[in-house]
This record gives sequence, C-alpha cells and structure tokens, in this order.
Amino acid sequence: MIAGVEVTPLKIVSTPGGDVFHGIKANDDGFCGFGEAYFSTIQPSIIKPWKRHNRMTLNLVVIVGCIRFVVHDDRAGSPTQGLTESYVLGPHTNYCRLTVPPRVWMAFQGLSDTHSILLNVTDIPHDPKEVDRRTLGEIDYPWGIQ
Repeated sequence: MIAGVEVTPLKIVSTPGGDVFHGIKANDDGFCGFGEAYFSTIQPSIIKPWKRHNRMTLNLVVIVGCIRFVVHDDRAGSPTQGLTESYVLGPHTNYCRLTVPPRVWMAFQGLSDTHSILLNVTDIPHDPKEVDRRTLGEIDYPWGIQ
C-alpha cells in the first residue's frame, strides 16, 4: 500500500425508511481536521485526470455508483515511490473511505452504468494554488474498464 494512503471499511446501517451510510468521525484514522465537504459526480466511463494536492488530505467515500480511484506516489524519499495502486469503491461493491495524503497523485474513473457520486471531506478549504495537474498519459496506467 502507498505510504499514507488508507482504506477504511465503513458501516451501512439498514433501517426500514432508508439506509444510513457512515462516512467519517473526528476520532477516525485519516481525519486530520475539517476544511470542507463536497460532493462530486462522474459519468460512466469518464476518467478525471491526475491531480495532486500539495497540502490537502482527501477522505473519499462513494455514496452512489462505483468509482475506480488510482493513486500514484512519486514523492522523493517515500518508501513507496514509483508505486501505483487502484481501489474500486461503491456502496454495494466495497463500501470504504479512501484517505489520500498530500503530494500523492490521484485520478478516477466512473464504472457504473449511470453517474456516480462521491463525498470528499478535506482538512483544509479548497485552494486552486495548492493543486498540480497532469494529463492521463503522463502517468502510466491501463485505464480500460476492468
């Protein structure tokens, strides 16, 4: 596993009127403060290209559909430098929270037949000045639907 990346299994509590999907608590591993929470959608087969936050920690939970997250570590001196890993998450597939630390690249792909929705709880508010971006081809990964 890439240093600093965590996958935390989450609970789904079934109730007669609708299910409760746990996300994150202040005393959970991976929680390092609150900056903002937002939802993002991705359409089927679409790939959102590589992005790296330099200060922000991401806590990602897929609440609708299914999404493949791919993380790549190019941090100098990291024990997992050069490693690329993928995680497929969804409420009916693998209901987990993916924590991605600063300076780790991430891209993601919608795997459902309809749009997917993710929740991201971050430790700092979004700041476009602390983000680096790359095109899909700049980090090698076989993006076919798997």
